Amino acid sequence: MVFLTTKMMQRTALFVTIGGLVTSLITAFIPLWKTMNSDLNEVENYYSGLWHMCVFTEEVGVQCKAYESTLALPGDLQASRALMAVSIATGALAVAMVFPAMEGVEVCRGRPGPRRALLLGGGVLCWVSGLTTLAPVSIVAYTTVVEFWDRNLPDVVPRWEFGEAMFSGWFGGLALVLGGTLFFVGVCMADFDRRSAGPPNGPQVTQRAKHYLKTEVL
Repeated sequence: MVFLTTKMMQRTALFVTIGGLVTSLITAFIPLWKTMNSDLNEVENYYSGLWHMCVFTEEVGVQCKAYESTLALPGDLQASRALMAVSIATGALAVAMVFPAMEGVEVCRGRPGPRRALLLGGGVLCWVSGLTTLAPVSIVAYTTVVEFWDRNLPDVVPRWEFGEAMFSGWFGGLALVLGGTLFFVGVCMADFDRRSAGPPNGPQVTQRAKHYLKTEVL
């Protein structure tokens, strides 16, 4: 296929990685990880995120307030904060690492060794970034489900449910993992292209040429 080239594979991987990184960044800061609507007061909707708690009313609109104490937060939110910070940092580092090694960029032109190492390192960082995005979203989803079906709570007590950020977090994490995988595929394609472009059986050809030359002299 004409379009299935190393250059196009690298660009696709970079595009998918940047999309996953932006999605993870948005997921980390929007207060839509969990939602709650009380049956006793249907005009109020509550939203919870990693950094803020918001309430929506028809009269006032949306009002958000940051959590007063980090140590008072549940363990899943504290772990989610740390993991999302690691995800954003490693994702940004992956983009900065692979960009100089892209086909068409003059930084590593004619240096296949450093280019290959940068692409592999960027792919590994993409995987780390994707997994550290999927982990906190899955942890919060698990605790939400456990609390929702907790029989020790009375039925009149409102329960938290999944917010939109949960689904965007899963999408961003999978996109980062896919981007890292595509970088690995691009490295394999580049290795195959270099082997195909080189002379076949170079050492054997050299030895045969020396043997023929010696025979002709004799």
